[in-house]
Amino acid sequence: MTSLLPYLIAFASAFALTYILTPIVRETNRRLGMVDKPGERRINKTPIPRGGGVALMVGVIASLAAMTLLTDFSPFGDAVWAGARFWKIAALSVLISLLGLADDKFSLPPKVKLAGQLVIAALAWLWADLGFRTLWPDLPAWLDCIMTVFWIAGAVNAFNLIDGLDGLASGLALIATLGMGGALCMTGHGASIFFHCAFAGGLLAFLRYNYHPASVFLGDSGSMFIGFILSVLALAAQTPNSFLISVGVPLLAMGVPIFDTGLAIIRRSIRRQLNIRTSSGGKSSGEVMTADSDHLHHRILRAAASNQRKAAWTLYIIALCCVVVGLVGMTFKSRAGGLWLFAVAAASVVIFKDVARVELFDAGRLLNSVVRDRAKGSRRKIARLAVPFYVAFDVAALVAVFFVCSWAMNLPIARATLRVTMPIRVISIFTCLVFFKAYSTVWSRAMTSNYVRILLACLFGGAIGGGLIYYLPPQFHANNAPMTLLYVSTSAVVIAFIRLLRGIVRDTFYAIDCSRLKGRKDVSRVLVYGCGLRYRAFRRELVRSVSSNDRIIVGLLDDDILLRGHYIGGLQVLGTLAQAPEIINAVNADAIVIACEVKPEWMKIIKDTLKPCGVKITHFTFSEKEIQQ
Repeated sequence: MTSLLPYLIAFASAFALTYILTPIVRETNRRLGMVDKPGERRINKTPIPRGGGVALMVGVIASLAAMTLLTDFSPFGDAVWAGARFWKIAALSVLISLLGLADDKFSLPPKVKLAGQLVIAALAWLWADLGFRTLWPDLPAWLDCIMTVFWIAGAVNAFNLIDGLDGLASGLALIATLGMGGALCMTGHGASIFFHCAFAGGLLAFLRYNYHPASVFLGDSGSMFIGFILSVLALAAQTPNSFLISVGVPLLAMGVPIFDTGLAIIRRSIRRQLNIRTSSGGKSSGEVMTADSDHLHHRILRAAASNQRKAAWTLYIIALCCVVVGLVGMTFKSRAGGLWLFAVAAASVVIFKDVARVELFDAGRLLNSVVRDRAKGSRRKIARLAVPFYVAFDVAALVAVFFVCSWAMNLPIARATLRVTMPIRVISIFTCLVFFKAYSTVWSRAMTSNYVRILLACLFGGAIGGGLIYYLPPQFHANNAPMTLLYVSTSAVVIAFIRLLRGIVRDTFYAIDCSRLKGRKDVSRVLVYGCGLRYRAFRRELVRSVSSNDRIIVGLLDDDILLRGHYIGGLQVLGTLAQAPEIINAVNADAIVIACEVKPEWMKIIKDTLKPCGVKITHFTFSEKEIQQ
């Protein structure tokens, strides 16, 4: 218990000092006019003072400074340089908090604020001797400086951007601090968590006033201070071969704000390019550093029906899960890689589901704009590169497939194999692709027969290559038959896939568009009557107009009762025309598109059946007409 006393004192003193100072700072900032007023991007409904992070900074740094002066206990363990490093970190912490306070008061330009952050991060490397060289001793100084500045500035901006809900940034920081401290304790570096204890105490005290309904906001002075301290604690905890402690767990602990920052950069960059392309003067109406309302907390808040506590706790749980994965991974030692792989896979599913409605949709709009911009000379240049691209990809794919197949069959890859066997197989199939006109086909308008040609080219090419290898000396044709079969089948799949990729991407963006449109109230919900070629043509038109579409197909109707319940093009056949009134009410449809040939007498039956439903009826048709000369 005696050994734990300094850590408890650090926690309690920071908690008490922050708890006392926060109301004082809150009222002072209110009188100074540092208040967040309700607005378009503001979630608060009443004016709330900002800049309360100054109380957190003073509470944590002052309590640690007092204990350092009054006792022999070091905030960073037993290292000789720990005391000097603490005072340098304390000075830089005050400096970055003052930079944030200036922004809270005067609303500094984003570029000025970023420049200040970079200078302070550079001082942390140069003056406070922080960096990654303890973890990687062979790292060049210039690269270490860049990585350190990027690490610190990235963490600072990550917490600055995520600070959009009551108690969100401070709560996430508390979880991250506990996770990083737990990682140190698990690896026998418990003496180094003195700073973590004080920081956790200050955050917990500030949450008393910052949790919903908040009476004070962190402001930039607090969010930038939090990001700086967390990034610095990770760097200060470095020891040789301590990747999980100094990089892995901190990355997971700060995963939510870091991921949100990455998304913001991607989203704003894409929208900036869209603005440039759509504006008449060719200039952007938005910058990467311009604020928007599509951060993670904004999206979760909308999904939670503006319930701030529910939204904040959703992100708390995500952050806590990330920390638990990191800590559990440390206990697995040699098996940690598998756990981390599972975590990445699970995170990828969540990420894709989250970004599909915004970032991927905006990316699709940008790609669609570039592809369909016929006035641009660059489009013609890109079109000319199609054939060279296919040639280069096919050759690279054939070479890669050879190595993969050799590895799968445990075949040795000697120098003679690379000089003889591989060129024969690659050149044989490539020559047949040329012969079967694979590079004179417009693949965006390809039919099934074109893909059959690819299969035949691979079969003939593989047979020719296998035959040539058969007549080589014995050392070259070991396992020739199974290798030929595997090589032919894999090559055909890979080469066909790249030609199908355009359609796959187009259908993917259409699915994303449908997901986005489901949440809008001004979208027309359409039932399609008919599941034949005209339906496919109608759906293709919707796919091609993905960026300007305001209709969504919610189901299909067809009089073939054998189709009921089955899916065509990802949409379910819900019933026949006679069942249309019930289906329209069930799916809340407001329009019917007839996508089949209809005779006048049958059209009258359709109208009579659908008239009581009050839905709009359109007929999608394509026909051939003679042009009179």
